Amino acid sequence: MNNDQIFSAVSMLALCSWLLLIIAPYRKLTEKIIFSGIIAILSILYVYLIVFHIREAPDGGFNSLNEVALLFKNPALLLAGWIHYLAFDLLAGLFIVNNARQHQINRWILIPCLLLTFMFGPCGLLLYVLIRTYKARQYITTNF
Repeated sequence: MNNDQIFSAVSMLALCSWLLLIIAPYRKLTEKIIFSGIIAILSILYVYLIVFHIREAPDGGFNSLNEVALLFKNPALLLAGWIHYLAFDLLAGLFIVNNARQHQINRWILIPCLLLTFMFGPCGLLLYVLIRTYKARQYITTNF
């Protein structure tokens, strides 16, 4: 598979995962599929891309914005960055669902949070934190 094909495949995989999270958020099977299956696959692909392509961007790095930009000029490393976003946004989605289940938040309230997390990561998480804070009447608790 080339990078474009991997990009399309992982994007479709992530889209299907988000649909599953939205349609059946409180099912244990949803969590198992996403955490043990999808996120594991994304993580393996990420490691593969980093290990076999990091040497292709010798001037790139993580010490400055310029170095990060140099890393992302390499298509394989840009793809690794995209997969990184997909995996961690899905983890944020799983956190939202698990936390909402723990605090008995209606699943319909989660839909905007999950959609925002899918599209804009931290924006959806922030919306959930605000909703959770309102529902629990506490910002930070031991059970957050």
